[in-house]
Amino acid sequence: MGVIYYGSSAMPIRIADRALAHLKIVIATKLRRSESFTVSWQHPEDSPQGRTTIWLHPAIPLRFVFDEPEPPALSREWIEELAASANSSGGIQLMPEMFHDDRDGHVTE
Repeated sequence: MGVIYYGSSAMPIRIADRALAHLKIVIATKLRRSESFTVSWQHPEDSPQGRTTIWLHPAIPLRFVFDEPEPPALSREWIEELAASANSSGGIQLMPEMFHDDRDGHVTE
């Protein structure tokens, strides 16, 4: 499982490495262009019920940490889907399967 550390929050956001690699590409592209946007998700089953939305802005510190030393294979289609949603008024909507460990085989495109 990879981790995003965002802003001053000590609470990490855990996302499967492969999903995080795709998300990182889209986030870095948007922030490099000084574009702000939201990322939302429903809490995984092992967390309290609810949902979270974060506002991503170039001035807020952001760090990606991956468990796996080698980057995973990337899907152009998945990156394009995430980029399109980042450009929408609803922002990126993460799917529940993105919060499962890559080694479990649950992460899909």
